[in-house]
Amino acid sequence: VQLQASGGGLVQAGGSLRLSCAGSRSMLGFNEMGWYRQAPGNQRELVAAITRAGSTNYADSVKGRFTISRDNAKNAVDLQMSSLKPEDTAVYYCSVIDWNGNRYRGQGTQVTVSS
Repeated sequence: VQLQASGGGLVQAGGSLRLSCAGSRSMLGFNEMGWYRQAPGNQRELVAAITRAGSTNYADSVKGRFTISRDNAKNAVDLQMSSLKPEDTAVYYCSVIDWNGNRYRGQGTQVTVSS
């Protein structure tokens, strides 16, 4: 499974970015899809996840600001990020889990929020 993340960049605090993760096969074949992030010196943390059924889960720090969605036509899972804060600066990774519990992770995309 190949996952290609895009959409990162540099944005001022309060701004927005939309990340997209395109898969090499249909996202409907996965049990769960999510976005993680890792800032320098920090452990990787879950940002948001969405199940095949559409249930979502968000880190407390991003609730109300980030929205995860699935685009079945594009085999993609997107992360809309609004009201960005400097503490959101990190490398963001997309990850999927198949029905056998195997996890696949794409390369990261850098998000930098300036104050």
